[in-house]
Amino acid sequence: MNATQGQQIFSRWQQQNPHPKTELNYQTPFELLIAVILSAQATDKSVNKVTEKLFALANTPEAILKLGEQKLKQQIQTIGLFNNKAKFILQTCQLLLEQHQGKVPQTRVALEKLPGVGRKTANVILNVAFGQEAMAVDTHIFRVSNRIGLAPGKTVLDVEKTLLKVIPKPFKQYAHHWLILHGRYVCKARKPNCPQCIINDLCEYQHKT
Repeated sequence: MNATQGQQIFSRWQQQNPHPKTELNYQTPFELLIAVILSAQATDKSVNKVTEKLFALANTPEAILKLGEQKLKQQIQTIGLFNNKAKFILQTCQLLLEQHQGKVPQTRVALEKLPGVGRKTANVILNVAFGQEAMAVDTHIFRVSNRIGLAPGKTVLDVEKTLLKVIPKPFKQYAHHWLILHGRYVCKARKPNCPQCIINDLCEYQHKT
């Protein structure tokens, strides 16, 4: 895909949705961090149901530590892998208090040292909470990037690095959201909705529906 095609793709997404947002509900960087940790192998909708009640009880590292492991597990038990996630969250809260004055750090290196936080989660926090030009590649973004020819790559890291190179700077802030939303609602895994796709004529997918 050439640079002109890429520019036009993001221009259309921007016209359709100028200021896209994550579908996870949060008010602070800490709430976003907890929501993203919970979202691994879970839907945003299921996470929002849990965090609505959790954050009403505890939405700071101190408050969640005060809840304790058993009460935290009770709050998040409808989420997959909730036992491990509860442990990660409590360990992360402890580290935030010990090493970051209870604040969410704003560097990838520091974020990735938190339990339950990998590169993808760190990139979400950097981009969504702090406005940095980071690209979190999930299954939707990996599929869309390869399928439409925007950033082909065999690994998640390959796609991430390529996207950061080929996405024009004016679009980098919101590119993560546009790609996810496109993969979630239009360019679906099993049957992409090509007839309703606003970038159909720019896409290089050979098996359009």
